[in-house]
This record gives sequence, C-alpha cells and structure tokens, in this order.
Amino acid sequence: QVQLVESGGGLVQPGGSLRLSCAASGSIFSILAMGWYRQGPGKERELVAGVTPGGSTNYADYVKGRFTIARDNAKNTVYLQMNSLKPEDPAVYYCNAHLPIINAHHYWGQGTQVTVSS
Repeated sequence: QVQLVESGGGLVQPGGSLRLSCAASGSIFSILAMGWYRQGPGKERELVAGVTPGGSTNYADYVKGRFTIARDNAKNTVYLQMNSLKPEDPAVYYCNAHLPIINAHHYWGQGTQVTVSS
C-alpha cells in the first residue's frame, strides 16, 4: 500500500511559479513510476509529467519547457516545478504512483488546487 500526500498548491499570478510536492509512504518509492496529472473544471484528468524509477522524464506538450518533474528517492518525494504559469494551467493537480508493469495498480493522492489569476 502506498499513500501519497500532495502539497504546494495555491494562487499565483500569470507568469508566476509554484512547486508541488508529493510525499509517498512505504519502502518501495525507488521502484515506482511517479507522475503528476491534472483535472480542470469539466475536463478529464490528463497526464502532465512522469518520471520513471531510473529518472527518465516525459511531459505533456503544453508544459514542455515550463514544468520540471524531479524525484528524490532519499525523501520519498516527487516534485513538480511549475514556471511561467498560464491562465489555462489552473486545475487540481494529482500525484500518481505505480509499479512500471502492465496492469499495475495506480495510487493517487488527494489533489492540490492550483489557481492562476491576476
């Protein structure tokens, strides 16, 4: 069982930055694939960024060059650094974890709200 707790959301002006954190419980963090998803009002949940156990990363096209995902295995934590935030970025951001195998169970955090407004 893996529990995920996100933090770091909030209100920021357009062009501003936020860093989200996701702390995971348990002892298997280093072999988990980690990711950040977001869900805006009336929209489906979508992948923002992911990082494999080996540290390889992938990003949605709309955040490339602005967001950076990073993991710290010593702290059981994954981060999402969000820069140059845009009016279209507001959403509830969710942390995701799963073993990198077919049909793996996915663990989700409770979500953290990101609002971009002047």
